[in-house]
Amino acid sequence: MTLFDQIVLLFTGLTAIYLVWRLFQDFNSKEPKPRPNIPYMIAFSVLLVSGLLLIFFGWEILKLPIIIVVTTLLPLGIAVGLVCEFYKEKLGKPYKIFAVVGLLAIILTRFLPDVPRVAQIITIATVHSVFGITIFLVPILAVKMKKAPSGFIFVTIGEVLIGLGGIALTFLGSEKQLLFFSGNFVMIILAPLLFLMALAFTWGFMKKMHGEKVIA
Repeated sequence: MTLFDQIVLLFTGLTAIYLVWRLFQDFNSKEPKPRPNIPYMIAFSVLLVSGLLLIFFGWEILKLPIIIVVTTLLPLGIAVGLVCEFYKEKLGKPYKIFAVVGLLAIILTRFLPDVPRVAQIITIATVHSVFGITIFLVPILAVKMKKAPSGFIFVTIGEVLIGLGGIALTFLGSEKQLLFFSGNFVMIILAPLLFLMALAFTWGFMKKMHGEKVIA
């Protein structure tokens, strides 16, 4: 890992700290309490911790089995928060059950002995795909239905950047190359992708918390 990567990851962590703090302020200042802020804060606290671990231990830490579990908490927290905020009555409870079961499935398939590699891949791909689709679609629908300001769409952009990061990590771990996704290229873009993702999420959630006027 280069010094540039470490600096970018540091700014990623600072962005995550800022967003967690603003979410906490928003939670404390409102009645009734915006409970979706809790999974949001957990998610971005995980981003902070992940960035610090990468700074201190380098990209090699990504090879540890526990990392996939930790990084699952980021999309899990955002997705659960979005569903509970905008679709609590219809989907809140079943989605939370799915999130818990999905996380447990990832943990079991990663750490139980003799679990086929294909089972691990299918489990991770399924759970992360559901979270990813949720984070991608809910902000778009919320903006379209005038339930959130237009700037909230940056949460969707953040999800797109997460997806690109996931593709990059996939080719990094497989030691294969598709198009321009070589190992060296992945190492160059990964830290900036994480930073841009953090900025996009922060911008989107800040726009929502500021209550930018929604035109009916």
